[in-house]
Amino acid sequence: MAVVIRKKSPRAPSMSLDEAVDKAFRVYEKEQRHPAPVDVVAKHIGYKDAKNGAALSSIASLGYYGLVERPKEGYISVSADVEAYKYAPTEEIKRQIALKWLRAPQIFSDLLEKYGAGLPSDATLQYDLIQRGFKPESAAGCVAAFRRSLDFSKYFEMPSAVAEEVSGYDETDSIPLSAMESTVSALHQAPLRIAPQSERLEDFDRIPVRLSGGRRAWIEIPTPFYCADKGRMKAQIDLLLADDEGDDDA
Repeated sequence: MAVVIRKKSPRAPSMSLDEAVDKAFRVYEKEQRHPAPVDVVAKHIGYKDAKNGAALSSIASLGYYGLVERPKEGYISVSADVEAYKYAPTEEIKRQIALKWLRAPQIFSDLLEKYGAGLPSDATLQYDLIQRGFKPESAAGCVAAFRRSLDFSKYFEMPSAVAEEVSGYDETDSIPLSAMESTVSALHQAPLRIAPQSERLEDFDRIPVRLSGGRRAWIEIPTPFYCADKGRMKAQIDLLLADDEGDDDA
C-alpha cells in the first residue's frame, strides 16, 4: 500500500503582527517576563490548553515574530522587546521595535528583500509563495498577515522630520544637499532600532524619499548607525553632487 505524505507549507505566522502583539501583551499582563508552562500561556491567549492545533499555531506565531522565548523545555516567557515596546516613550521607538518583529519571520524577511521598494498584487505574492512551497490556502493567509503586519509596523512610512523636509521639493533631478543633510541628521538622531549588537550585520532600515513625478528613492541605514557613519554618508553625497555639477558644466 502506498503511503501518502502530506506536504506542509513552510513555517510562517498564522496571524498578523498586531494580533500577535495583542496576545503577547495578554501573557505579559499575567506573567510579566517570568517563564510559564505552555498550557498556562495557551489559556492566557484564549485556549483551553496547548494540546490543539490552533493553540500551537498561535504560540508558534508568537515565536516566529520573536515575541516569546522558550527558556526551558515546556515553558514560555515574553521577550524583552515586548516589555520595551509596551513602555517605549515615543512612537518612533515603538515603530523600530515593530520593524524588528516584522523582519523576524524568515518568509517576511525574504519578501521584504525582494519587494521592499513596493509590493505587487496579492495574486503575484501568492504565486511567489506557492513557488516557495506554500499551499494555495496557506499562501493567501500568509499574504493577508504580511500586508496587515506592514501596516501595523508602518514599514513604508518615513520619520516625520524627514517627511517634512522632503515633501516640498519639486525639482527635476536631484534632492538639494540641504534637504539630504537634514534627512541624514534626522535619521541619526532617531533611535533606529532596539536590537542586540550581535544582530545580523546586513540588517538595515530602508527610508523612502519622495522625488518629482511620483518617483521614490531609498536610503538604506544600517543598524547600528554611528555618528562617524553620518559624516561618511554626507561626504559621499557631496561627492555625488559635485560629479553632477561637473557633468552639467561640461
